[in-house]
Amino acid sequence: MNVVSLKEIRKENLIAFFHEHWGSPEMVISSGIYDCATLDGFAVLNENTVITGLITYIRKDRECEIISLDSLEEKKGIGTALIKEVEKLAARSDCRRITLITTNDNLAALKFYQKRGFVMTAIHRNAVEKAREIKPEIPLIGNDGIPIRDEIELEKVVTGDGK
Repeated sequence: MNVVSLKEIRKENLIAFFHEHWGSPEMVISSGIYDCATLDGFAVLNENTVITGLITYIRKDRECEIISLDSLEEKKGIGTALIKEVEKLAARSDCRRITLITTNDNLAALKFYQKRGFVMTAIHRNAVEKAREIKPEIPLIGNDGIPIRDEIELEKVVTGDGK
């Protein structure tokens, strides 16, 4: 699996990726508003150097927050490989925890993260309504016909070995 830093990918390719998969590079969540095309992160490239997975994150003090994670080919270890890269970076950077936010409809993500050691720490009720004021293209209905309303915060304690 070819994992590279986002610094190795042309910015216009990152912008195109986020437009295709998120509607725009702008991510609006309760922790802030982010331009994902400018954030640090990693990507998995296939043999044709096409992005098949991408993760972005920010570091604040001794915390690393995952802002976005996309795996375009499920059940191939792409998402897991990207999470492990962030865990290694967090351990090297003396971060104490990794956090992330997902929405209430994203049951697959909740399952994925919990299987990798993340635990739910907070529910931000109606947070997506506030996000829609800034980014109105956020859909009202999400996965499995579930109304998108709330944000769920998860965290994982960082161990010194990046596991």
